[in-house]
Amino acid sequence: MTVHERWPMVFSYYNKLSASQKRTYLKSDAIPSIPLSSSDDLKPIIPALQSALLEQDRASAERLCRQIGKGITDALAIPPLRVRVLAARPTGSWGELHGLYEPAEGRASAVITLWMRTAKHRRVVAFRSFLRTLLHEICHHLDYELLLLEESFHTQGFYQRESSLFHQLVEGENEKKEGL
Repeated sequence: MTVHERWPMVFSYYNKLSASQKRTYLKSDAIPSIPLSSSDDLKPIIPALQSALLEQDRASAERLCRQIGKGITDALAIPPLRVRVLAARPTGSWGELHGLYEPAEGRASAVITLWMRTAKHRRVVAFRSFLRTLLHEICHHLDYELLLLEESFHTQGFYQRESSLFHQLVEGENEKKEGL
């Protein structure tokens, strides 16, 4: 059975990976979720983050993102990370950068950088996109620190883990009530 028969969505770059990288990719792809025992503790932060974005309050958005990151890393007993929220997204011929994960180096903590405004129009990023970007970058941290993967690939499993975190923090009923 080939990889293409086992998974309906194998990204094209898979075929260019080394044998070791393919093993890491397949390990990542096989993990669809990260259960959070503390998701109920983090849920009250979500509407506050939405309000901070609507109010264009960068400092509050950064503080709340740090709380979410700390809550997740504490719950999973993994090394902490730092979160920065900056103004407008950087842009180039490659497009706009939504978020950036920089792994820990030496004794320094890993860093997540998010941007709360679009590059072209300088509008505040939609809340769901902003939260998903935060969780996406946290998933890179989880790949290295929780799952102990050699590399953090964008696999189908990676995106499923991101979605699993999102749905644990944003429940269906609260989603409707809060307009999330």
